[in-house]
Amino acid sequence: MKKFFSLFVALFVFVAVGYAQKGVLKFAKETHDFGKVEQGKPVTYVFEFKNAGADPVVINDATASCGCTKPSWTREPVMPGKTGNVSATFNAAAAGPFNKSVTVTSNAEGGQTVLYLKGEVVAQKEAQTVATPAVAPVGKDKKKSR
Repeated sequence: MKKFFSLFVALFVFVAVGYAQKGVLKFAKETHDFGKVEQGKPVTYVFEFKNAGADPVVINDATASCGCTKPSWTREPVMPGKTGNVSATFNAAAAGPFNKSVTVTSNAEGGQTVLYLKGEVVAQKEAQTVATPAVAPVGKDKKKSR
C-alpha cells in the first residue's frame, strides 16, 4: 500500500510540475481608457505583454466584441522573458460612451485573456474644446484703476 501511495504522490508531483511549465501572459495593462474621442476618427491602443512562463507563447486569435474594433497581434512565438503586443483599433463612428473588449486566445496558462477599451465618442467641436480650453484675451475689457 505504501508503494502505491508513493507512486501516486510522485505521479501527482510530476503532473503538477508539467502544468507549471506553460507560458504565462502578463499584460502591463488590461484596460485602456481613451477619455473623449473625436467622432469619425479611429483610435488605436497597443497592449504590451511579457511571457513570464517557461514555454513559448503563441497567440492563436484575438476577437473583438463588435465589428467596430479591429485587433492585430504578434504572430510569431514569444519566447520566455520576451515581449509581444496586441493592438486594438476602435472606429469611433457613433457618438456616446463605449466599452469594448478583445478576447485573446493563446496556448498560455489560462488560455484566454480579455482586454478592454473604453471612453466616450464626442462630436468634433466638443472634442476640440476639450483639447484646447478657452483662454480669455489679454488686455481686452480690462479697466485701469487709479
